[in-house]
Amino acid sequence: MSRNLPLRGLVVLTLEQAVAAPYCTSRLADAGARVIKIERPEGDFARGYDAAVHGLSSYFVWLNRGKESLVADIKDPEDARLLHAILARADVFVQNLAPGAAARAGFGSAELRARHPRLITVDISGYGAGHAYSDMKAYDLLVQAESGLAGITGHPAGPGRVGVSVCDVACGMDAHAAVLEALIARGITGQGCALAVSLFSGAADWMNVPLLYFEGTGQEPQRVGLAHPSICPYGAFPTADDSLVLISIQNEREWARFCAVVLEDPDLAIAEGYAPNTARVANRTTVDRRVADTLARLTREAAATRLQEAGTAYGFVNTLADLAAHPALMRAAVETPGGTAHIVAPPVLIDGQARSLGPVPAIGQHSARIRGEFADR
Repeated sequence: MSRNLPLRGLVVLTLEQAVAAPYCTSRLADAGARVIKIERPEGDFARGYDAAVHGLSSYFVWLNRGKESLVADIKDPEDARLLHAILARADVFVQNLAPGAAARAGFGSAELRARHPRLITVDISGYGAGHAYSDMKAYDLLVQAESGLAGITGHPAGPGRVGVSVCDVACGMDAHAAVLEALIARGITGQGCALAVSLFSGAADWMNVPLLYFEGTGQEPQRVGLAHPSICPYGAFPTADDSLVLISIQNEREWARFCAVVLEDPDLAIAEGYAPNTARVANRTTVDRRVADTLARLTREAAATRLQEAGTAYGFVNTLADLAAHPALMRAAVETPGGTAHIVAPPVLIDGQARSLGPVPAIGQHSARIRGEFADR
């Protein structure tokens, strides 16, 4: 679906690399904005993260669809003039360079906002400004650790990494939402604004519940792997064919039905140590062993049949091969310099339809056209 793109006509200039800023601008491009991505001659270093998609990086293909690539050096006077000419017509400027690098080159938010009051500037950093961490290098896993996220993630044996770049993505999502709010505000006031967001602030926001719990009780949430610290049974159990099925019992009615249908032992629902939930939590090892013994005798298909009959909430701990064939997975075609890629589609349907996505640019693919368009401005 390409009609009625709400950001059509808007121009976004972006000095971006890696994940957080490209996530934000990819969503702006999806909505119809013209996103001009400034790259070094060797390209955004995320182009080299891997070569999994027709010789291109999986990260880059995911996050740079629908953009134009302009090779330029912000330290070169001629290129700087070109970029300022683009900014004179731009609606949004995004940058996630090292702290202070954009400002030193004449592209700081304060200076740009003074020149162009309608411009919305977005500064994406690792930790924000004005404190001891402001100049720290920040990558996703480092921020997972610093924010406490890694500390509450994983198995009791030790902390763990969330398996995708959640701090980068959270930051990109926050930046995208803030840009849309700023565009609405500009439509009312005629004025842009300066936005600043960091990987750390995005991750810390997601840590509100464990932090408030800790400050209220003095206790840190325990790492419990694929289990729940205060509900039982709620965890992953192996089946006879080596799948892992994750079940969740939320109340005593569900527990009674689970015992009758899945465990085929209705009396267990009210046995000592098995009811209510607080008793099951205290007796977790025994309860989990009883559940595990039954599920270990069932295949994945048989377990699913019983769990559905019981009305038990469940899901399988899937491999990537399972995800690739999942009936709920939506795909979208994206053209790349190496061929067509079929990425996971953006999650929102609009009037029941998914948007079509623009192509991934080669390094400098649009340089000549952009330079010709803005050279005399």
